[in-house]
Amino acid sequence: MWIFGRKGTSGFSCCSTAEEVTKGINGFGLTAIVTGATSGIGVETTRVLALQGVHVIMAIRNMENGKKIKEKIVKSNPNAKIDFMELNLSSMESIRKFVKEYNSAGHPLNLLINNAGVMIPPFTLSQDKIELQFAVNHLENMKNTAKNSKKEGRIVNVASAAHDFAYSQGTIFDKINDKESYHRFHAYGQSKLANILHANELAKRLKEEGVNITANSVHPGPIATNIMRYDNPSLTGLVNWIGRYVLKSIDQGASTTCYVALHLQVKGVSGEYFSDNNIATNKTTSLAKDSDLAKKLWEFSLDLTK
Repeated sequence: MWIFGRKGTSGFSCCSTAEEVTKGINGFGLTAIVTGATSGIGVETTRVLALQGVHVIMAIRNMENGKKIKEKIVKSNPNAKIDFMELNLSSMESIRKFVKEYNSAGHPLNLLINNAGVMIPPFTLSQDKIELQFAVNHLENMKNTAKNSKKEGRIVNVASAAHDFAYSQGTIFDKINDKESYHRFHAYGQSKLANILHANELAKRLKEEGVNITANSVHPGPIATNIMRYDNPSLTGLVNWIGRYVLKSIDQGASTTCYVALHLQVKGVSGEYFSDNNIATNKTTSLAKDSDLAKKLWEFSLDLTK
């Protein structure tokens, strides 16, 4: 439980919980997709959004875990409206299947929470090399929902202050899946930088189209979760033990995501980076503000997923 920090201009701080930043907000009539919803802040994000009346679709790999989490949340909140659908973000085939099934079910889409992530994993090649295009595959649905419902759509990319650890050039486009060039911490930083750049470029394009959808990125803060599950188990255990005293709790870690997804203070705000429930774009690196790099990454990822 993190106990240090002062309130920012939003009236919230790093100590605020997800429930606190969404208290009194009416989310009824909204539908959200939350990726990575079976662990850590993904579970808490799902619970709190549902608590405020949002219909949450958990986009997950492990359907059995999804069922257990849904049952647990519904037990404590019988009014919670939660469904789960299978999604493997490392496969474009799985992404396309998910989108097709989602649209066939007739679900609208107001909120897209891109939360799934793995910290400093060993080198692996995803089935289709890139994961950033999940949001792009849902844009048409979000545009239609925003138009028909007259409600602002919001896309939230969960990034990290660890984007500061990216490779010196930001993204090594020519060696994106080169094992010899792979460095675990730099690769993780690169992926978190990509989350920020993707949100920035998406925000720019949505604004140019005049669409009522915002896109922002958030840093949840230092939290002890299972995001380091591919690292040394002993190290992970030590981090989690220490984390009980010096790191954010799960409900604090999920607060910025929930704040950006639901709070009225964020209405119309797009292309920003949030931390501790406040705009913190001034805390990002120069690479995270590089519009040319954002455009190059966008085009690069589109090319990979054709």
